[in-house]
Amino acid sequence: MSRTVPIPHGLPVERDAGPFDPPRGITRLRDAHPVSPMVFPDGHEGWLVTGYDAVRQVMADTRFSSRQDLGVIHVTHETPGMPAATEPSPQVPGLFIAMDPPDHTRLRRKLTGAFTVKRMKALEEGIVEVVERRLDRMARMTPPVDLVGEFALPVPSLVICELLGVPYADRETFQVNSSKFLERDVALDEKMAAYGAMTSYLGELVTRKRADPGEDVLSDLARDDDLSVEELTGIAFLLLLAGHETTANMLALGTFALLEHPEQMAVLRADPDLLPDAVEELMRYLSVVDVLYRYAAEDVELGGETIRAGSTVVVSLLAANHDPLRFDDPDALDLHRKARGHLSFGHGVHQCLGQQLARIEMRAGFGGLLRRFPTLELAVPADEVRLRTDMNIYGVHGLPVTWADTAP
Repeated sequence: MSRTVPIPHGLPVERDAGPFDPPRGITRLRDAHPVSPMVFPDGHEGWLVTGYDAVRQVMADTRFSSRQDLGVIHVTHETPGMPAATEPSPQVPGLFIAMDPPDHTRLRRKLTGAFTVKRMKALEEGIVEVVERRLDRMARMTPPVDLVGEFALPVPSLVICELLGVPYADRETFQVNSSKFLERDVALDEKMAAYGAMTSYLGELVTRKRADPGEDVLSDLARDDDLSVEELTGIAFLLLLAGHETTANMLALGTFALLEHPEQMAVLRADPDLLPDAVEELMRYLSVVDVLYRYAAEDVELGGETIRAGSTVVVSLLAANHDPLRFDDPDALDLHRKARGHLSFGHGVHQCLGQQLARIEMRAGFGGLLRRFPTLELAVPADEVRLRTDMNIYGVHGLPVTWADTAP
């Protein structure tokens, strides 16, 4: 395929096509050259993969490693105070998202029983109750209110805290630290301090659970003598971070998208049976986890290009989920679309472990919100909503909403 756009220097992140569409630079690149060289901020000449088929191939091919200790992983943005990486990052115990089989397989297998479809379905009634309690609380407030602070963040935080056995009273501390850890422009020392605070807290928590286990996922893991405290801490960090940040941003950004597409919101209100398809379409359309990193462990042919061993490969799930070669009219939000096959939960061995939990939370969250607040609308102009373009998980920093009445 002939190259009709320049090789990008850094990853385009400005949402210049609107809050829900990929940056125009990403779209142009995908349409012209879905496997493209990219010059990273530190000068590394790596690769950016934006086409649907190529992204799936990268995530399924074990020659593209998830490990960060094989070689230097070059990032797409500059972090204040961080020197250019010259050595691989050490492997963090328990952080199986940054491992390959068989290490990844050993740790992930410990968690499969906790996140089976059957067990998630058993939790559904309790998740609906969490949603309804938050909606009751919101209904008693005088609008406008911030949907992020009052609904989108508390719902998954309550759910994941109960599931893992993390005291909900500690949520503000770990939410502040996780937000700082995910912010791109935070200085390295602040980022590491936030990470250190979270892992210290979780290390103490899993140590207590090993001594006196309860009825929760972390206690179940703590009973396993094959797992060290360091591995338990890494697993807890990953589950807690992923378990509330991703779903919280989907609930907030998804509501923003529905409010900006009133005809689609009306369709969903009129036919709640569309909720499962609507959740999949919103996941595809918004792709809040956009960028994933891989390390080429050997030379690989991809999309007509040779990816040399040692290259950092960045895949854009947002671009892949908006690829017109896979989805018709991909930049349109269409709740009637059968969007299964989207890549928002990943693909291959690292496909999201908690995806069924996230689906249940989103079905309950969007369904309850639209039912209880039939006149919900933005309380500010759409262009005043602060987008999380500065974060590693996309969404909105706040979503001021108002309403005229509420439903029982």
